[in-house]
Amino acid sequence: MCMSKLNKGLQVLVAGTCINLTIGVLYAWSVIKKALVNDWGWTNTDASMPYNVAIVVWAVALLIAGALQDRIGPKKVITLGVVLVGLGMILSSMIPQDSVLGLTVAFGGVVGTGIGFAYACVTPAAMKWFHSSKKGMVSGITVGGFGLAAVYLAPLCTGLIDGFGISQSFMILGSAVLVIGLPLTRVISNPPEGYVAPAPAAAASASAPKASGHNMTWREMMKTRQFYFLWIMFVFSSSAGVMIIGNLASIATDQAGILNPAYLVSILAISNASGRVGGGILSDRIGRTNTMLLAFALQAVNMLAFSMYTDAGMILLGTVVAGMAYGSLMSVFPSTTADFYGLKNYGANYGVLYTAWGVSGFVGPLLAGLAVDITGTYEYAYMISAALLGVAIVLGLMTRPVKMAVEPEAVPARA
Repeated sequence: MCMSKLNKGLQVLVAGTCINLTIGVLYAWSVIKKALVNDWGWTNTDASMPYNVAIVVWAVALLIAGALQDRIGPKKVITLGVVLVGLGMILSSMIPQDSVLGLTVAFGGVVGTGIGFAYACVTPAAMKWFHSSKKGMVSGITVGGFGLAAVYLAPLCTGLIDGFGISQSFMILGSAVLVIGLPLTRVISNPPEGYVAPAPAAAASASAPKASGHNMTWREMMKTRQFYFLWIMFVFSSSAGVMIIGNLASIATDQAGILNPAYLVSILAISNASGRVGGGILSDRIGRTNTMLLAFALQAVNMLAFSMYTDAGMILLGTVVAGMAYGSLMSVFPSTTADFYGLKNYGANYGVLYTAWGVSGFVGPLLAGLAVDITGTYEYAYMISAALLGVAIVLGLMTRPVKMAVEPEAVPARA
């Protein structure tokens, strides 16, 4: 019985990771953005708008979907999310090339909502099948799928846009999401009521995070000081990574004269995914806060130096560091939420915290677009990002685990 439950947990983990691979088009946006500027004549600010709005809508949708999947289970919510991503991209293919508002609504609104609904369900469902000492690893693998999507989507988008144009590319990608993603949603489920994940044979290290035993509601979570520290750290630390993800193709061309930067987008995706998995595993060993501080420091130094990356080799180095540092945060923050506030209401709790990423995802790319439109360079955007990361480091040094005891409750069983 234990082995069959473990096998089901692995199935959920694999299916969820594959769904994230399918819906991860947002991380290839820099390729689409470059085509919007070059082929359709949009400004950098206009070309960033669908991406910016998608991030904000994604975060809001995740907040709603997190609470919803805690009540009705993940399968229905994630299915709706995949449908919205596919249909939103098909709708994007029908937008006239001079309609910034139209593409912002179709891609930013509909696709962003779908990504939020699907992404909200994958990690909570998978995490509940595994022992608490594996939270970082499980979170890293599932969110790593989303980050890794650009490895194939960046060259695929480049080839499709070159061969069929922007509009037809959206149609092809949206259809593929529906065909591939919908069968995978049938695998996703929570464990049955009373399920207890088997403990690993090896004992955890002394510095590894411990399960708190808390099962706080989102209202109780918001009464703790730690929530606000985490929220601000999430905003300030992730804005740099989201900025690079949304503008890498343009940065590579403007700073280093790289005319075909799709390979850099793929390298960024590999680094992002590696950081998610590696950061999750590292945080299981050395602790969540220590891992956060390491990522904050690396990214701050990287941002301070990014304007000096003026050749292909240096841009490559900066891309790898940016991807790994950002990616690690995307596994450590959800694991920290589970550690501090429990798994029972994890979907709703992380949905509330994830609004921070939505704010950073709007501010970071918008800052970059305005900087280049006004000054012709990204230098001011890099400097501001480094300063925000410095604040995150200070808050990280002040963050301690939640001490308030709340009566633990069983994980609900929902399909």
